[in-house]
Amino acid sequence: MTLEPQMSVDVSPAETIPDHVPPELVVDFDFMRDPRLREDVHDGLRKLQAEAPPLFYTPRNGGHWIAIGREMLFNVSRDYEVFSNAPQTEDRAKLPRRIPITYDPPEHGAYRHVLMHAFAPKVVAAMEQKIRALAIQLIEDMAPDGHCDFVPAVAEPLPVKIFMEILGLPMERFAEFRVWVQQATGSYAPSERIGVLENVMEMTAPLVRARQETRQDDLMSRIIDADLDGRKPTFEEVQAFNLMLFIAGLDTVVNAMSFGVRHLARDPELQARLRAEPALIPKAMEELLRRYSIANPSRQVSRDTVYEGVELKKGELVMLATPAANLDPAAFDEPERIDLDRTEPHLAFGVGPHRCVGSHLARLELRILYEEMLARLPPFRADPDRRERVRPAVVFAVESLPLTWA
Repeated sequence: MTLEPQMSVDVSPAETIPDHVPPELVVDFDFMRDPRLREDVHDGLRKLQAEAPPLFYTPRNGGHWIAIGREMLFNVSRDYEVFSNAPQTEDRAKLPRRIPITYDPPEHGAYRHVLMHAFAPKVVAAMEQKIRALAIQLIEDMAPDGHCDFVPAVAEPLPVKIFMEILGLPMERFAEFRVWVQQATGSYAPSERIGVLENVMEMTAPLVRARQETRQDDLMSRIIDADLDGRKPTFEEVQAFNLMLFIAGLDTVVNAMSFGVRHLARDPELQARLRAEPALIPKAMEELLRRYSIANPSRQVSRDTVYEGVELKKGELVMLATPAANLDPAAFDEPERIDLDRTEPHLAFGVGPHRCVGSHLARLELRILYEEMLARLPPFRADPDRRERVRPAVVFAVESLPLTWA
């Protein structure tokens, strides 16, 4: 089946729809450049929720399935035997493997255990003083100006520099690394991402060799000394850990912070309430994570199957549109509203065996950022004279967020 063009020419080409996909499950949606997303990426997903089933097929970006229903995404994320994170097709196999994210249980568990201690609640809690000190410095540096672009001023340096120090990356290459990670998360095509991933591995190779000779107080050294069921990780495995940590650690919290502050700048009532009742900040943080989730990971079908009435073929890609699932009206009453009394758990950090291992660190950084920003700046708002830039992609990103205050 061929889809007639319905979108402007800047969207990705429409591929031929496989014969096993019924027309009622086809929705013309390009998550990279869809017109629905141009005004506001998350509001665009609310529009998509109104016209698409919980699991649908799009001919864009090579043709793939998208799960947007919360229950559907929850079930798919947990069913790793059918929906695999390991490469199932030749184009995915060409990408360098990332540990532990591109492995399924049982291999995934042994690899994941290496990182669980590094990001355990007690270990992360010990970082609070350092994170808070950096947050205060960044906020106080910009406060006298009365305005800023929040992304380069705070959202990038706060979580990225903390993570670079944790992993043991050279701080002087901060700006270069941010470009790399934006390129990696801004494309869905393996051919466009492989060059960036190879750059990261070329950069980390001498760092790993140096730490194999002399350990340092960083996560890279601890990975080298990790116990993998009675053996040490190989050089290639350490590189695969570094690759996953680089992509995940240098981008996601940046965007979670930016979308959260963007909402606060637009919501003076919520801003005033949190200033008056800072004890509510953790609840607000969780709601902002739900309302503005950012990650769109994917799985590949491991075998021909019929899943909840939908025929799927081995190798087909299924995008887990977490931002849409967290806006599912079947799961969340008035999902677009920030409700500090909401009790339904969100899926911003994923679910199942591949759930984000760094969620404790992300939550700590977000809480500190909101606490210090609300305590040290007067009421802030979007700068009416400068435009923000938001990018739909594998990871939704805020590229520029101009703010102003008295």
